[in-house]
Order: sequence, then C-alpha cells, then structure tokens
Amino acid sequence: MKEKLLSELLRAAPEAVVQGGDPPIRDLVYDSRQARRGSLFFALEGVHTDGEKYISDAVAAGAAAVLARREAPPSFDGAAYVRVPDPRAAMSRISAAMFDHPASRLKIVGVTGTDGKSSTAYFIHQLLEAAGKKSGLLSTVSFLSADTLEKNPYRQSTPEAPIIHRALREMLDNGKEYAVVEATSHGLSDRTMRLRDVDFDAAVLTNVTHEHLEFHGTWENYLSDKTNLFRRLSIPRSAIKGCPAFGVANADDRSWDFVRRETPVPLVSYAVLAPEADLRATDLRPDMTGTDFLLHDGKGRAPVRIGLPGAFNVENVLAAAAAVGRLLGVSAVDLVPALEALRGVRGRMSLVDRGQPFTVLVDYAHTPGSFARLFPMVRQYTPGKVIAVFGSGGERDREKRPIQGEIAARYSGLVILADEDPRGEDPRALLEEIAAGCPGLRRGEELLIIPDRREAIREAYRRARPGDTVLLLGKGHEASIIGRDGPVPWDEIRVAAEILEETE
Repeated sequence: MKEKLLSELLRAAPEAVVQGGDPPIRDLVYDSRQARRGSLFFALEGVHTDGEKYISDAVAAGAAAVLARREAPPSFDGAAYVRVPDPRAAMSRISAAMFDHPASRLKIVGVTGTDGKSSTAYFIHQLLEAAGKKSGLLSTVSFLSADTLEKNPYRQSTPEAPIIHRALREMLDNGKEYAVVEATSHGLSDRTMRLRDVDFDAAVLTNVTHEHLEFHGTWENYLSDKTNLFRRLSIPRSAIKGCPAFGVANADDRSWDFVRRETPVPLVSYAVLAPEADLRATDLRPDMTGTDFLLHDGKGRAPVRIGLPGAFNVENVLAAAAAVGRLLGVSAVDLVPALEALRGVRGRMSLVDRGQPFTVLVDYAHTPGSFARLFPMVRQYTPGKVIAVFGSGGERDREKRPIQGEIAARYSGLVILADEDPRGEDPRALLEEIAAGCPGLRRGEELLIIPDRREAIREAYRRARPGDTVLLLGKGHEASIIGRDGPVPWDEIRVAAEILEETE
C-alpha cells in the first residue's frame, strides 16, 4: 500500500484540528494491538471500552498519528494528534481516501436483510462469474478479493471501514469489475459509518424480521437503518461505472411498502406470493435435497430445479436473479442454467453424513424469522421427530429468545438448548430465557439445557432414532464460540462429524 502524508488524508476531514507534524501514514488501525510504525490510530468509543484509553499503547507501538474526539492528554507526545467531532465519520472518509476511492470504480451490489444475506450475496457472485464477469465478494462467511475464496476472518459480517476499503482496493487491483458486499444494519447505521463512503450501485433486501434490537432499539429503527442502503443510491456516482442505480426487494415481506417509499431509484420486486411482483416463483415443490419451482418474469416462464431446499432459498435465488438480470440487462429466465448450478454456503443447510440412520443438518439460523422458515420445512420432510440444538447470542437481542424457543417447540420432538455465543452473560440463565418460550415441553424429556455444545450434540445423537432429523442451529460457518473469557475455536460441521464417528 502506498503511504500518504497525514495532511493529504485529512483533506477528507476538513473539520480536523491537528497538532504535531505531518508524518507519512502507512496503515490505518482502530485496535492499538495492530498499530505499527507509520500507523494512523483511530481512538473509537466502543460499547465495552473507549479507544482513547489505548492511545499511549498505539504510540508506543509506532503509530505516527492518533485521531480522537477529545483533546490530547497533557502528557501526549511522540505522534501527531488529530481531533475531530466524529471519529467514525472521519475514519470512513479517510479510509476511502487512503485506498484511492476504489468504490468509485467498482460496480458494487449491497445485500442486506435479517436472513439470507450471505446466501444471496454468494448467489449473486456466482451468477456474475457464470456470465463471465470478474466479481469480488465480502460476506459474513467469505472474502474474495483475488482468485481464492477465503473464510471471513472477522466476527463482523460488515467489518470496519479500513478493512472494507482495503478489500475493495484489492479487488480493483486484481481486475474485478463487480463487488458484492453484505451490508448489515450495524454497517449501515449512522452510529458506525462502516459503509458510509461505499458507492453502491445496487441494493438488495431479503427481509426484515426480529433481530439486533439491543442495538437499534425498535424494529422500525432497525428497518430504517437497513433502508439506508437504498436511500444512498440517490448519491451521485462515478460516470466511469456506466451502471444506473436500482434496488431489489421482497414484495412478500412486511418491509416492502416502507422500502418502496424510501427508494429514490427504480425498484425491482420479487416474491413467491405477491402476484404483481416483477419476478415470481410458483408451484414450489421442496424436498430435503432441493426445490423445484416455476420462474416467471416479463419475458415468460421456465421450470427450475435448484439444489437448495426450502422456500427461503427460492426467495434468495429470486433476489440474486433479479439483481444480476438488471445488472446484465437480461431476463431472469435467461439465467436458468446458472441458477440450477448454484452452490450453497458452507454451514447453510449442510448435511453431515457418516452413514448414521438419522439426518444431521447444520444451519446458521439464529433469528425468529429464519426459524419460522426452516422448521416447518424440516418437520414436513422428517418421518420421525425433529431434534433441535441451539442457543442465542449473549449481549444481543434478548426479546427474540423466547420467540426462538416457541417456534422450535412447535415443530420439535426434542429441544436441547446449548451455548451459541454467551459472551459475558451467564450461559444457563441465557438458555432459561429461551426455555421460557417452551412451557409445553416436559423438562428432562422434551426440553434439555446442556450449555456445553459438544455434550449437547452428543446427547442429541444418543436420543435420535432412525428417521429423525437433528438440527444444529446458530453456528453454521462460524469458527468460534465466544464466552466470558473470549473465543474458543469451534467448527460445527467438523465437530458434528467427529461425534458421529465416536458413536459408530
């Protein structure tokens, strides 16, 4: 990465007040542990701590400059000090400047929603690649800025602005024309500014259900933050792209009317129910290995078979087809061969098979909306009972916990509550909040609380009979379980397979 003088970067933050010199900046960091010689350290105010407490650590590690909201401490020495009213806003603008505004040259598709974001983003990426376009990808699950799909190393679906703009720069340097970016409500919020300086050309919304109210406060605020992705399509964009802005949204979702009113550019609709949608799927025939349906658009209709089970996957495929069809100027019907070749995301309805007489599925479902989509389908195609193993994220939306429990209890013969990411909460107390939604299940027989997730999976297998389905939910692709003492490595698919092999 080419270094830039601090004064050059601060053209993006004219409100800044600077004391000290004008050092060359080689890197942007917001974690003092990552500071090194030539870094600009952003001292951000976080939920659990304040970055200004770590200014001296960053300078000791070699940071050439510090950017913060408050005045410099009296004893401050050894680096330039930049004061701004809003460090996050400044970090976003400076990140774009540091990497020479890569978003102004890439055609960028943002994908938001409560459920289905990662799958829809991956499907859009695959469809673009199938059409011969070079596409990069940033999602909860995967990063692709060069030629190899890599696991997202962060526990943030939408990372902070320096990471976003660095990745977009790498995509551009590697010849990508398109970038597909998963855009979370946190990333779109004016409180974080993670995506504020990304020039989106297309916005895709899957759905808006119950999640992250600990951050947004109300469902309405949550919806509004997601809709920022659509509002920003009105911002003038680089003519170099040659890509008129548009949006794609789910006409079946209760967010539809609000998004339609707030979107200042053409909006493409898709649905499995609403008959007036631009792109529709009818005659759905799902099974546990895939789904058949009839695809309708303005050009006509065509039968489709995707190797992805469930109506929710049909919705995700429709969203991807609507976006890519508009980007490329083709009918969704023309994309049918590529739709039928789509691959699913690891940890999304992933089958774990070691020859056992029951089915084991790993899925990332962790919201009431995803539960309401997943459980009825699994119940329908399970000849025996459904055994569900799941938990809920600590220090996150508490209101959803009994709702998760209620949905799981409605469709399961056995619910086993286990750690997901308890963080600083008491694991058993957290799981009891989920159990409050399962009053009709008999404790010890139909409802078990086993915080140790490995032991919970082992107990699920012990109780499973031929024809049953064991659903392991909430971890999916994630590489750790976060407890009070920090993250512990975890790979749900690998662990699920290991325990099956133990019981052979």
